[in-house]
Amino acid sequence: MIAPAILLLASGLATAAPPRHDGLSWRGQHADVVQAADGGYVLRGPFGERKIPAPAWPAHTASPLFDALFALAQDDLKQDSVSAIRDDAFDHGQPMPCACFETGAQWHYVWTRDVSYSIDLGLWRYDRERAMASLDFKLSGLRAAAVPRGSDSEPLYPMQDTGSGGSWPISTDRVVWFLAARHLLDSTSSDGRAFADKVWRALTATLAQDREYAFDTRFGLYRGETSFLDWREQSYPEWTRNNVVFIAQSFALSTNVLHYEALRLAERMALQRHAARAADYRSQAAALKAAINAHFWRAERGMYMSYIGGDGLPVEAYDLLGLSLAITSGVADAGRARQSLAHYPAWPAGSPVIWPERAAQPIYHNRAIWPFVSAYALRAARAVNDPALIAFEIRSLMRGAALAGSNMENYELITQATHVDDGRLSGPVVDSRRQLWSVAGYLDMVSEGVFGVTADGHVEPKLPVSLVPMLFGERTQIALQLPHRRITLQRPGNLDGNLLVADSVQRDGANILVALKAITVPALAPRTDARLFAPATPPAPRAARAGKVWRVRADGDREVLYVDGQRFGDIGAVWELPWSPAYRCLRTARLDKQGIESLPSAATCVGDETRVAGAWPRHWTAPAAGEYRVRLDYANASGPINTGITAAVKRLTMRCDGGPDRTFPLVLPHSVGEQHSTAAEFAAAAGAHCVFSMQPGFNMSDLANFAHYTGGAGGSGGPLNEAKVGALHILPASNGAPGS
Repeated sequence: MIAPAILLLASGLATAAPPRHDGLSWRGQHADVVQAADGGYVLRGPFGERKIPAPAWPAHTASPLFDALFALAQDDLKQDSVSAIRDDAFDHGQPMPCACFETGAQWHYVWTRDVSYSIDLGLWRYDRERAMASLDFKLSGLRAAAVPRGSDSEPLYPMQDTGSGGSWPISTDRVVWFLAARHLLDSTSSDGRAFADKVWRALTATLAQDREYAFDTRFGLYRGETSFLDWREQSYPEWTRNNVVFIAQSFALSTNVLHYEALRLAERMALQRHAARAADYRSQAAALKAAINAHFWRAERGMYMSYIGGDGLPVEAYDLLGLSLAITSGVADAGRARQSLAHYPAWPAGSPVIWPERAAQPIYHNRAIWPFVSAYALRAARAVNDPALIAFEIRSLMRGAALAGSNMENYELITQATHVDDGRLSGPVVDSRRQLWSVAGYLDMVSEGVFGVTADGHVEPKLPVSLVPMLFGERTQIALQLPHRRITLQRPGNLDGNLLVADSVQRDGANILVALKAITVPALAPRTDARLFAPATPPAPRAARAGKVWRVRADGDREVLYVDGQRFGDIGAVWELPWSPAYRCLRTARLDKQGIESLPSAATCVGDETRVAGAWPRHWTAPAAGEYRVRLDYANASGPINTGITAAVKRLTMRCDGGPDRTFPLVLPHSVGEQHSTAAEFAAAAGAHCVFSMQPGFNMSDLANFAHYTGGAGGSGGPLNEAKVGALHILPASNGAPGS
């Protein structure tokens, strides 16, 4: 475990002196740089020595270290620019021609979320053609058998990469592809127009498909796993290791914000094409924004939760990427944006990607700094005009790259080291050099974070005065060369303030001169008083019928009880829940002395249910009027829990008393033996005779490009969307409060 001395260090952020112009020191380690005669640099540090070639796009500041690290990021990007990619799970590990960005020194493939976040963080500025080719590689049509009959044009979809429970729709963040694609819609070039047509086809098809299979009309949210945080034991309860149905049924902040951004892009593109559906996309985006704010905001914490259960269960889990995306997208209003950044913790080395940390999990997403997430946090800090957090994230990004000699995948949270020995918890478990989104994050820190170059082409510096000694020294100007433009920032004579912003902007062709002025804005002090670890997750509660009540017992004496996602009773160890025929699921969370909750326990479910087995179609008569839940017993042995593309997806159709058909998607992820599927809800009148039938739905193995997948079922051997299906369970749902 972490040594007490390190915990003491983590309890506060030391006010360090600005880094030396040519080097920096951190926890007894040093890095420095000298400029070479050829315009390149030599960086020296704990890693040894690295020669950095003269950059194509130089920065000119008073800090050789700052300029060299920008050149280092360009050199990392050059090494990540390849003519072929490979992965052991595709084409048997053979190279696949692609003028693409590869993911890093240890990852030679193109993954949808990695490359999309990287391009959104500015790689489109540096190599537009390669960015477009990388996104195009992750776009797929359907295998012939899956093409809809009578369709005018074949739909296109971004590929959800292999993942938890067999990929989509357990994970649904493939829409991040559109976050990147929006930067490449250049209507002035033929390739830009052709790419825009592809984007439009993919956007309309993907939004329609996710609306059918992943959207929950009760909550107005999209289901699915947190974006990027896809090693579930790191950030979800340990009991999801062998059962991901909870994740498939749950809602994640980051994934919903990505859908919001996709809907906004769809509205803009529809307006450009004079398409009537623009109004639909606008109303869907507005409704989704409202639902995110209604369900993810945790007022007593002043932050958005990372994810919530499928029944609305609040979870004491927060992640920096989700928070940052909520802020930069405009989902969070100004007040909630500032509250979120004020309450999210920081340690001396940087901002953690999740909080609270998990004491029993190794270092990877847990107890870690990820530079690309820090770059999004920097964007969020700029959005709220906060000089303290802007400077904090810039220094963290510089320090990590300088001391490691590359833009690493991640760092341990307390030390910012690339490896910390902690027994079975040692890590980071994997830490690749020149990780693409870390490279992109560093380039974005320089271009937008320091020089203020925004995605829409404006130059809006928001430079903390605290960084002036390092960047300007005695200079009156600093400059940055980018493809197609050069930005010069002119230091003001008066530094009486805490933030430098544009006073005037002059353009002379590709040259932009920004005269800065100092202003004073309210600064958010990084939060340094947070506990590092959450309490351990308790076991599932025990429940026994005692007359007219269910007596529910917890494992400890400081736990809270949730009934169907709603808090019930007071903090304690024993509760009495009024009996009813409704089928209710009970979970507990453990509290520490500061009131921080653990992740939720597994569920104990009580109440009546009906099992309907036999041949399809299956028949059922409603015993009473009300709301019901329906799910399946099943087993899916098509792949392991942590990967694959063969989550079984079914369409359950119900017709009652000759009325209209109602169709519900059910997800049957890879499983260890028999378990329950996700559930759907419906209303039925007393005595209604209902007939259920089941048809196959859609999964990732239906995409043509997954014919290259050789790492498991559903790939080169043909699509697969199968599971062994058992009984249909129909459960009377409670209406209203947990005691009803």
